[in-house]
Amino acid sequence: MLEANIALLGVFIFLLLIGAPIAVALAAGGVAGILLGLDLHALATVGTNTYNAIAKYPLIAIPLFILTGMIFEKSGVAARLVTFAQACVGARRGGLAMVAILVCMIMAGMSGSGPADAAAVATVMVPSMLRAGYPKPFSASVIAAAASTAIVIPPSIALIVYAVLVPGTDLRALFAAGLIPGLLVGLAVAIPTVLLSRRHNFGAAEDTERPAFWQSLREAAPGLLAPVIILGGLRSGLFTATETAVVAVFYGLFIGTLVYRTMGWREIYQVLVDGARISAVLMLIISLAGIFAWAGSTMGAFRMAAEALLSVSSDQWVILIVLMVLLLLAGMVLDGVSIYLITLPLLIPIATAFDWSLVWFGIMMAMNIAIGQFTPPVAVNLIVTARVAGVPIESTFRWVGWILLSMVIALGLVILFPEIALWLPRVLGYRIT
Repeated sequence: MLEANIALLGVFIFLLLIGAPIAVALAAGGVAGILLGLDLHALATVGTNTYNAIAKYPLIAIPLFILTGMIFEKSGVAARLVTFAQACVGARRGGLAMVAILVCMIMAGMSGSGPADAAAVATVMVPSMLRAGYPKPFSASVIAAAASTAIVIPPSIALIVYAVLVPGTDLRALFAAGLIPGLLVGLAVAIPTVLLSRRHNFGAAEDTERPAFWQSLREAAPGLLAPVIILGGLRSGLFTATETAVVAVFYGLFIGTLVYRTMGWREIYQVLVDGARISAVLMLIISLAGIFAWAGSTMGAFRMAAEALLSVSSDQWVILIVLMVLLLLAGMVLDGVSIYLITLPLLIPIATAFDWSLVWFGIMMAMNIAIGQFTPPVAVNLIVTARVAGVPIESTFRWVGWILLSMVIALGLVILFPEIALWLPRVLGYRIT
């Protein structure tokens, strides 16, 4: 059985290192483990486990929230949010950078996808920031970091996956727990951004004319209502998470077609095609991860790995720091959903052994992965914004470090003071596991 477990992990890691798609690596690793650890008859479970991995009602929310984010991007919501944020912030050193951060956080409350938010906000903000005197690499860095709040602020796609994979976890509690840490991450991005802008005199050419507040508020109101509808529907019990995603899609279509009138049949068709393409890739990863998870659980690979990690130290803080470092390293090369699929079978027994709150642990994972989405070499958000800005990703490294340090401090605060995450779901009366 030890040889089978080595094959399971070895094939998976080898395929990742040579650049194979994550879905292929997961499936091949699982099949290799089954062949060596079980028998040929066990291969009959491959199809069943592939299907069972995605045959979960809450997962329907994932393609719907992806579609929601794309609809709000195409409908012109981002541009109107930028105008409203400019009216709130005004012209000052670092003002446009603060506008970009604020818009990213509002967009995070609509889509739950960091790369989608990064693309939408960068398309609108990078040209304006360039005219105001911000270097393109700095603008790309700030927007990529701010867009990473989407993995923490509800409705986060990663938190939906976490709730599905961790039985007994209340998704509403996770969403509520992510709100304050998500705002904390946004603040952690804003502080070094403002300090760097003032130190290097970025934004010296910002337009001093401030948009009219009430007019910009009226124009942005339909977009601002989207997070209210999503979170309010969940809080009131009027919708489940999946039903909320359906409502969000139709609300976005209503805004794009009837309110802003920026979407016609051609735009709707293109959004559906793009949303289906992205969702198909994500669901394929989740389905093939079912083979890997079943093989690892059946042969005891995850149990053995957990025991080996627990043998390092009996101090829960040492283990927690080790886990956070490992997750940060994983976040540098993998996307958030893949990290959850691969690591949760290993991490949940460890969290249970130390009696950690699974809601708190889920938020810590999300914050850690948010940092990873912004950390080279495979910084998903940074790749998106650098491409929009037309600069090599290496040019952003000068600015990345300061923001990363601030985000790590925010994560440390949530680790040291769990009530930052647990206070709101406790007040709202949700079950905290």
